Formats: sequence, C-alpha cells, structure tokens
Amino acid sequence: MLSPADLEHPIVQAPMGGGPSTAALAAAVSGAGGLGFLAAGYKTVEAVRAEVEELRGLTDAPFGVNLFVPGPPAADPEAVRRYAESLAAEAHDHRVALGEPRHDDDGWEAKLDLLVEAAVPVASFTFGCPPPETIGRLQAAGTAVWVTVTTVAEALDSAVAGADALVVQGVEAGGHRASFDDAAPGEMGLLALLQLLFVAVHLPLVATGGIANGRGVAAVLAAGATAAQLGTAFMLADEAATHPAHARALRRDRGTALTRAFTGRTGRGIVNRFLTEHGPRAPSAYPEVHHLTAPLRSAARDRGDAEALHLWAGQAHTLVEPAPAAELVRLISAEAREALREAAGRGGRLY
Repeated sequence: MLSPADLEHPIVQAPMGGGPSTAALAAAVSGAGGLGFLAAGYKTVEAVRAEVEELRGLTDAPFGVNLFVPGPPAADPEAVRRYAESLAAEAHDHRVALGEPRHDDDGWEAKLDLLVEAAVPVASFTFGCPPPETIGRLQAAGTAVWVTVTTVAEALDSAVAGADALVVQGVEAGGHRASFDDAAPGEMGLLALLQLLFVAVHLPLVATGGIANGRGVAAVLAAGATAAQLGTAFMLADEAATHPAHARALRRDRGTALTRAFTGRTGRGIVNRFLTEHGPRAPSAYPEVHHLTAPLRSAARDRGDAEALHLWAGQAHTLVEPAPAAELVRLISAEAREALREAAGRGGRLY
C-alpha cells in the first residue's frame, strides 16, 4: 500500500471540497510525482465515481480520495432555528429561500463501497476516524488509510484503529478543521503538533496547514513529517476550479479567521462581510448549517460576490502563485531541497 515515503516528491495536494479540486488537478499533481486528491464531500456517489474514472483516464499514477466521517445530528436544533431566523434578511437580499437544515451522512456507506470497489490507492478521512473494521476493509482492497488529526488524542485513537498514516493539520490550515469533535476543535499550531506526534506515534506524518512554498515544506520535513499536504497553494493552479472571486481574494492582503458561519463546522477563511456579520451567531451544527446556507452561497457564486462566499484559505494565502500544477510540484519540491541545504549549512555554525 502507498506510503507518503513512496512519493517522488513529498508533496500532497489537499482535497478541497466545494469546487477547487478536480480530476485534472489531481492527475497533474500525481503525474508530476506528488499525490493528488479528489474531494468526495458534498458530492453524490455517482459524481465521485465519474471523477475517479476521469482521473484514471488521465494518469496511471497513484491518487487519493477524501471522505467526511459523518457525525451526530445537531446537539441544539433550537440554535439552528435561531441562526436561520438571523439569516432571513440575507436571504431576502439574495432573493433566495434558505435551505432546509437537514442532517445526513453524505452518502457514507455508498462512498465507502465505491472506494473498495475501485481499490483507490489512498483514502483519507476528515472529521473523525473510521472504525477498525472499515479501515481493515479498505486495506484488504489495497487502499492505504490516512486519517486527518488535530490533537495528540485523535492521533493515538487513529493509530489504535489501524491507520496507515496521519495527516497532521495545524490551526493555520484553510478550510474545515478536521477535528473529531467540532465542539472542541484542535487549536494547536502545526510545528508544535508535529513535534508532539513524532514522539507519541510511530506512523508516517503528512503535515498540513499554512504551507505555501518550499520553505514551508522544508520546515515540516525537518520537524519530522514524511510529506507536506498543500491546499491553498494549489488553488490558483491552472487545473483548479477555484471560483474567480475566490481566486482574486487569495491575492489580497486580508487576514483569515475561524468561523462556523457557512457550514456549521469550524473552518478558516478570508475575512469578509458574511463571516464578520454572522460568525458570532453560528452554531456548531454540520451539515445542518451547510444545507441552510447553500442557496445563499450559490447565489453569491453566481454574482461573483466575494463578501458572501466562503473564502477558505490558509494563513499564508498571499504567497500563492498561479502556474500549472505539475510545475508547482516541481518548483516547491526544488525550493524545499534548497532550503534544507541552506539550513544544514547554517546549522553547522551551531557546533
């Protein structure tokens, strides 16, 4: 089964649900010697199947598919109702009706069946760790199982469950926090968490969060990671399907913040009007809030309104550069090698 150590370049393209991730992007990254990922979240199993088939038609190189681990229904339905009421004026301004704040498991069992049937090289998981029997079923099909963690406790639980590798997500990361419990999301920075996990578990570590260039990759490799996972760094790649309004926002010098305003799950995005106005009232309720705000976000995309979109981005987003994805893999990897050589030279003066 594929290990992060098997990659020609220690570069993993993060799965980015909601648009940016495409089969073409994953194929380009994998074809260049990294590891590309498809994001199965929010999609039907038929759509995921079609993307897997498209990707396999573009490259013979290994790739991964990411799934959301389903959680329980919202703990406080009344808080969801109040949040919906607070969005009434927003819906009126967008000329849409709010969505139904329903709970679902995002086609969990059907998507697992697809991964087993397709024998995808890598399956990664966000929002939790699958049970040992699910991990064993995937591994029996030849699929390596990577679990995304944000705390030492989550890492230990994943190791016991049988994970093959851990994707270590620092709080600097863009998009959703991968924490198992959104009521208490991991808040540790990447380098601190990496140092702790290097001692606590004996699994390959894939570092992610705020890594935008080769120097960032070099830093996490020196801290014990086997590879680095980059998401925001690929959002301006030629093959990415990032919305133009989102792409423009990435280049602006505007800060990021954690919020539940868009989906009911804690995530990091570029600060905009919607995040500022609605974030303080948003409950922890995923996917109920995701479904509730979906028509608002769709209307904002149609109008190119960056002030009402979820502009997921890591803390180093202003360093992102447009380029073909394969070129980004090679450039970032070369810069990482040079940075490590430079660091080794500087380190020699310490002894």
